Amino acid sequence: MKKITLCILSVLLFFWQGFSNPVLQNVYARRTVTLNGTWNYIVDPLDNGYYDYRRQPLKNGFFENRKAQAPGDLVEYNFDRDATMTIPGDWNTQDDRLFFYEGTVWFKKDFTYTAKSGKRVFLYFGAVNYTCNVWVNGKEAGSHEGGFTPFAFDVTDILQEGDNFVIVRANNERKPENVPTLNFDWWNYGGITRDVMLVETPEIFIDDYLVQLPKGVNDAVEGYIRLNSPAAGINVRLQIPGLGIDRQFFTNEKGEATFRIGAKPDLWSPESPYLYQVKVTGAGDTLLDRIGFRNIATEGKSILLNGEKIFLKGISIHDEAPFRQGRIISREECRILLGWAKELGCNFVRLAHYPHNEHMVRTAEEMGLMVWSEIPVYWTIRFDNPPTFENASAQLRAMMERDKNRCAVVVWSVANETPHSPARDAFLENLAKQVRDNDNTRLLSMAMEVSGFSDNTNKVEDYMSRFVDIISFNHYLGWYGGTPQDCKTRQWYIPYDKPFFVSEFGAGALQGYHGDPGQRWTEEYQAELYKNTLEMFDRVEGFAGTSPWILMDFRSPRRQLPYIQDFFNRKGLVSEKGVKKAAFYVLKDFYLTK
Repeated sequence: MKKITLCILSVLLFFWQGFSNPVLQNVYARRTVTLNGTWNYIVDPLDNGYYDYRRQPLKNGFFENRKAQAPGDLVEYNFDRDATMTIPGDWNTQDDRLFFYEGTVWFKKDFTYTAKSGKRVFLYFGAVNYTCNVWVNGKEAGSHEGGFTPFAFDVTDILQEGDNFVIVRANNERKPENVPTLNFDWWNYGGITRDVMLVETPEIFIDDYLVQLPKGVNDAVEGYIRLNSPAAGINVRLQIPGLGIDRQFFTNEKGEATFRIGAKPDLWSPESPYLYQVKVTGAGDTLLDRIGFRNIATEGKSILLNGEKIFLKGISIHDEAPFRQGRIISREECRILLGWAKELGCNFVRLAHYPHNEHMVRTAEEMGLMVWSEIPVYWTIRFDNPPTFENASAQLRAMMERDKNRCAVVVWSVANETPHSPARDAFLENLAKQVRDNDNTRLLSMAMEVSGFSDNTNKVEDYMSRFVDIISFNHYLGWYGGTPQDCKTRQWYIPYDKPFFVSEFGAGALQGYHGDPGQRWTEEYQAELYKNTLEMFDRVEGFAGTSPWILMDFRSPRRQLPYIQDFFNRKGLVSEKGVKKAAFYVLKDFYLTK
């Protein structure tokens, strides 16, 4: 019964959100007004700006941005006199008082706006961690849950000619029912962590589109163009000059036009990451994009890109900035991390453990890196709680909606290291169904755990193996149990006619700390573990790729060992200061052979 209920929730959630919320596909190609820059902020650990002393919501909270009008007025806050912070950006690395802080922070931005006749205006956020409420000029615009997915509110009727202000109540408290849940191995960066902008559109506009190769087909382009309104008979146009495509269509009663057009595009690949100029017009709206075409599939124990067998030479990456730490806020920071991946010889990156910045996905595509994209269904989620499933489903939808035109994304992942149970199986099965119902052109996977071992043999057995395309698992032999030498004799039992992918392995090492290969935390230990692990998996039939953990050292409150970790997970191949460790070159040499 619970499995059926979750399935119904998944379908209803997709249906309802598809019609109630704007997708704003390719938002950076639209007419926008940036709200990035300096914002005032108020730290509010007791949520006094939202609740009264009886814990009831206030009618005149901080969102009203009140000012004392007379000497006798009692107003116990003042955004204009409070501190400022750069947005996008997390609060943890911009205010020393907030390094470990989890709770509410209020943000305010003043801006001027000139209304334009016949236009709608959306207030767009790339991400806010974790929940937020948004007001414009003291009027509620909306709320959102989930720290890594974009959202937008129609504020056309709230904006004023001239001076305006937007206030955001952001809260990053961890809760058992959240996605991710209470316990995770990365820093809980709070705040408005990605771009904020006003997006201007016509009253009826192109909200969404899809342009891709059909599954298993290389001589046709298919997809749809969808308006924000169920308006029939609207003329829309698709142009791909590089393919000689210039076609017009009329929308149906749902405001959508579907197409399938014969064409033979040059195929995108890591060696030749070619992207076509695409122009979509209709209802007075025009969007320009750069889209690549490729086919990804499996055949037996092989992964095929454009019909040819390929080994996924990967690395895992967190959405944490190089050199300065904190959340990534620019395309330049993405390019630094991905440049290190290319230097390793990678053709693939696992963007863990949540949807990354859109700049990261687009930059990877331009640089010829295939992408694994994942939602934060991580460790011990409340699998028996329907609202938790609704939340995970919504995050999955938002991730897929934003990046469905990015040919570099070849794997959708629905989970990482989740404990086995009937409730977990139902939860993940329905997320897998959601992926299948909405996209059959990419691979589906999840990072599983190894079941255990006996007689020196590891087993990979999981209920979800029947639903995924590639058997992916994390394994830390030599770090969390055993020694690097154990890799030389360990055997593997993977009873599936599918390729297997090692989504994580690794060891911690403090850059610059040297010693015997048997001494933990040294670069030599990490390098030895990499060498032996890669040799171990390379002996196993069906080994189709790996994304070791991880490219760069990153902050984590779980990692407390003084003088070694100092609140950094030290499994990176590159230090947080950008210095490469010995294991970097071990992996690079291995990839040269594949």
